[in-house]
Amino acid sequence: MPIDPLKWLLVLILSTCLTAGCTQKKDPGSVPLYSKDLINNSKYYKVKQGDTLYSIGFRSGHGYKYLAEWNNIRSPYKIRVGETIKLFKPWKSPSKKIKTPKRKISTQNRKKLSSKRSNISKDNKNVLKLSWQWPIRGKILRNFSQTGKKGIDIYGKSGLRVKSAAGGKVVYSGQGLIGYGNLLIIKHNESYLSAYANNRRLLVKEGQQVKKGQAIAEVGRGIDNKTSLHFEIRKNGKPVNPIRYLPK
Repeated sequence: MPIDPLKWLLVLILSTCLTAGCTQKKDPGSVPLYSKDLINNSKYYKVKQGDTLYSIGFRSGHGYKYLAEWNNIRSPYKIRVGETIKLFKPWKSPSKKIKTPKRKISTQNRKKLSSKRSNISKDNKNVLKLSWQWPIRGKILRNFSQTGKKGIDIYGKSGLRVKSAAGGKVVYSGQGLIGYGNLLIIKHNESYLSAYANNRRLLVKEGQQVKKGQAIAEVGRGIDNKTSLHFEIRKNGKPVNPIRYLPK
């Protein structure tokens, strides 16, 4: 009986797949490695031991300022274990506008107001001017795109000292964030935070003030078991590309 050519071709393809393998592996560089573990579908979060408003804002991607506003939490943003945090902007019923008579402002008062606004504007600009430095020197293993737009991975030898990229206050120190290992979060001003993940050892404590260039941790192993530092800069809660801020 003659062999059907089509059947023979199918048998050949099947045998090739069984011996060589037909499954395609995804490029690990294209998979987001540091995705947030409090997704947008989560509406509430119950505070656990070790949490801070900064770490919850970091995990949810909303940032601490929005969470503080949505939950009526004032500075210094203290939260309690067991407390429920809203991860969404609460709906407010539109209130009726009450007309108030306009007050006449004298020329002298106008000058004072103008001077006050000018000083506030200057202060805000000065606060936003941060001088950044590299936390470690090394080859970039994963750029901003390859980490799913969650910072960069920098190669470093195990135990190499990690330095603060700018002066600020340590607002989180711990292991409560999935995929980040030993993590430090430093608040630099009302807009900017920096994060240092997968450290072997942390050298500073939560609440501590640190200077630019101060040793804050030691390089450990990342997700792929390579010795590296995961570094992020966040502006108003959102990750930005650190390369745009760090010196060349």
